[in-house]
Amino acid sequence: MAITDALSRIGEIENRMLQLSSRVGTGSVVGTGASASTAASFSQTMGATAAPGAAPAGVTGSAIVEAAKKYLGVPYVFGGEDASGMDCSGLVQRVLADLGIDAPRVVSTQQHLGEEVGSLADAQPGDLIVTHNADHIVIYAGDGMIIHAPYEGRTVSLQKNYLTDADIKTIRRVTAAGASPAAAGLNRMLPSNADVSAATLNSLITSMGGTASASPNITDLIAAARMSMFAGRSPGSAL
Repeated sequence: MAITDALSRIGEIENRMLQLSSRVGTGSVVGTGASASTAASFSQTMGATAAPGAAPAGVTGSAIVEAAKKYLGVPYVFGGEDASGMDCSGLVQRVLADLGIDAPRVVSTQQHLGEEVGSLADAQPGDLIVTHNADHIVIYAGDGMIIHAPYEGRTVSLQKNYLTDADIKTIRRVTAAGASPAAAGLNRMLPSNADVSAATLNSLITSMGGTASASPNITDLIAAARMSMFAGRSPGSAL
């Protein structure tokens, strides 16, 4: 696993820990320490790979829509993937690339990007909608509108959504709103209805072979988590 991928996962964990920072203190502990199962979950979470096509931190669905609007009027060209002409999947790949998101070229593989959204009613701006048989992909623009490259003779267009759930194979969310495996794992381990203490987080960090932080400060805990990403791994093990 590349160092950039590891740092990306650390960033996800940092965000989760920062969200918890208002609940981190020295006096309240969930139990007396991390259980073996919780420690194992933490180790798995720290090593979780990000979902394919996950967006860099800060990229929003609205940003995807705005990036797509730059290509309105570009002619449909089968196999095209730039401003001189593009097809439906070429548009999606180009828009995501403009935002630093690595995406495959064709719909059959783009349908696995990010996280799945349950139904059209749950779709948010920037979500990718794939039709049955994975033969077309559009970008949901919000307010019942879509952006797509329809077919030969047309141009990239912003239009009213004509798809229903019956027409859709999958809806994919590539922004941070779609929980990554790392974030989902931390959410499972750290219950929202309980106080999370520095001692608890330190127990989880040391369970990986990392060095606990002597300070309850969230910045120090993040630094300890960074070290644990590497210190707790045996030689040759994958991140």
